Amino acid sequence: MRARRDVYQAIADPTRRAIISMIADQPHNVNTIAEKFDVSRQAISLHVQILTDCGLIAIKQVGRERFCEAQLDQLSEVSVWVDQFRQHFENKLDALETYLEKLKKERYGKPKK
Repeated sequence: MRARRDVYQAIADPTRRAIISMIADQPHNVNTIAEKFDVSRQAISLHVQILTDCGLIAIKQVGRERFCEAQLDQLSEVSVWVDQFRQHFENKLDALETYLEKLKKERYGKPKK
């Protein structure tokens, strides 16, 4: 029995992220995808299988060709997760900005009008 994979496992690998980017606008066959990478076709097939298991790619059989089509709805899960931390980082940046303004005033004094 194969372990259930999730979208985070899929995007953890740079090759899989590149494959997603490559097919986001237009489906490509597996051979075309494999030609773009300096790894074996078998390695690309494994990446494609992981992306399929995670629901980020659908395979469409057209004659003898297998086309990979992006199914990006699953990425909304990642967006929601990242948004949880966005406010934290915005607060940190606001605090840094306030601190830098304070340093500037201490160093250069109040601006003249």
